[in-house]
Amino acid sequence: MSSVGHLVRRFFGSLRPSEPSASDEAWAISHLGRGEVVLWRRMSNADRRHAIGVARRVDVALRNDASTAVLAAALLHDVGKLDSGLGTFSRVAATVLSAAFRRERLTRRDNRLARYLRHDEIGAALLTAAGSDPLTVAWAREHHRAPSGWTLPPDLAAALKSADDD
Repeated sequence: MSSVGHLVRRFFGSLRPSEPSASDEAWAISHLGRGEVVLWRRMSNADRRHAIGVARRVDVALRNDASTAVLAAALLHDVGKLDSGLGTFSRVAATVLSAAFRRERLTRRDNRLARYLRHDEIGAALLTAAGSDPLTVAWAREHHRAPSGWTLPPDLAAALKSADDD
């Protein structure tokens, strides 16, 4: 799916207030460590629903052989968005602004927009503090980078990226 199509689908999906299903929630939590569960429960319903979809697609892509660290990476790659406190419409505005201006210009200050745009770095720090596997931390930090900036094995990173962009 195109980047724009992915963003449109995420936007409309984020307007639904419903929580993930009980079975999806239990499945997700079964792949997270104690500190990660604390972060997971702080994420918005929309972010948790999206993350479950990403993790399920990764699980299928890797033929149900995805490690706990890989599934945790899929489930928590956007956890740094917590720090911004932005809602759906503010996130849309932040995404549009980041497309119109250089990221460095928008992230110079410490405000909610800058924290949203740095959610990859912030998420990696949160996951490190939560005791996450280094692979999980690396993907949170790298999930918006070009493939040349990935440190994960290429097959894992490609499966994670493809599932997130679906």
